[in-house]
Amino acid sequence: MPDPAGRRGPPNPARAGTPRQAPQQVASLPRALSKLGYCSRGQAIALIEQGRVAIDGRPARGAAQRVDLSRARITVDGQPIVVQAPIYMMLNKPRGLVTTRSDPQARSTVYDCLPPGLPFLSPVGRLDKASEGLLFMTNDTAWADHLLNPASNVAKTYHVKVDRVVDAALVRRLAEPVVDGDERLTARSVALLRQGSRSSWVEVVLTEGRNRQVRRILAAHGLTVLRLVRVAIGGVALGTLGKGMTRDLTAAEIRLLAARPPAPEAGGPGRAGPEGHRPRTSRSAPPNGATATKGAAAGNRRGDNRGSS
Repeated sequence: MPDPAGRRGPPNPARAGTPRQAPQQVASLPRALSKLGYCSRGQAIALIEQGRVAIDGRPARGAAQRVDLSRARITVDGQPIVVQAPIYMMLNKPRGLVTTRSDPQARSTVYDCLPPGLPFLSPVGRLDKASEGLLFMTNDTAWADHLLNPASNVAKTYHVKVDRVVDAALVRRLAEPVVDGDERLTARSVALLRQGSRSSWVEVVLTEGRNRQVRRILAAHGLTVLRLVRVAIGGVALGTLGKGMTRDLTAAEIRLLAARPPAPEAGGPGRAGPEGHRPRTSRSAPPNGATATKGAAAGNRRGDNRGSS
């Protein structure tokens, strides 16, 4: 595991003080262990099948057993599961890592970037192996579910390098819905950031998160993605955080992401930026040339889901 020195920001105020109360709801036992921040659901199923999990002193009956998180006493190997204080982190995911706890192909994962000694953290959504940029990690499942719920209206902003010179007409077409298989894919907005002699950078903002959505929208218009960087989620930008580095979210960032953003502007999805327009950059620019726009840093607080890279 990489040396965590220098990876962590100042102590997160949300990690101190009284731990969270257990979520007040009934859930399957694997989900309960995940919600309590103990392990992933897959790991929980393995523990249950090995007979290591007990509910109120009795061996768990199976993974389908449901428990009341506010009342049940859950133990693993005889040790009670204690609700951990919440942790909220951001990671600048490097290209080439998979967003999973353990990989059957033994590939490197985002967990290789985390400092040691943390309780179990789950990624909030996904970035595929070839994608990079902002990824939140937390043990607060209610907070994560809020960000991933399309009804929460939290935007995700991507800067994408494509293999063609993009003009205004193509930007307008990219902002229109496309049908891929049985899914209708829509971007909240598309804008041209800059052009080279044979390639362009575009900004794509989503408020839904279908699997590989950005790549599929671009592919529908004959574009090949050369690089894809998520630069912001809601009002929180990746900033200057180095590749493979982590930091705690600030209390203000946590509150910002937990708040319900304003409803979309009249006209809905599919807004195209003007040709050649390069949005003003925020004070914190993403690494390696992908520039965070003013909208990415402060204004795009309009929706989210999972797995959209």
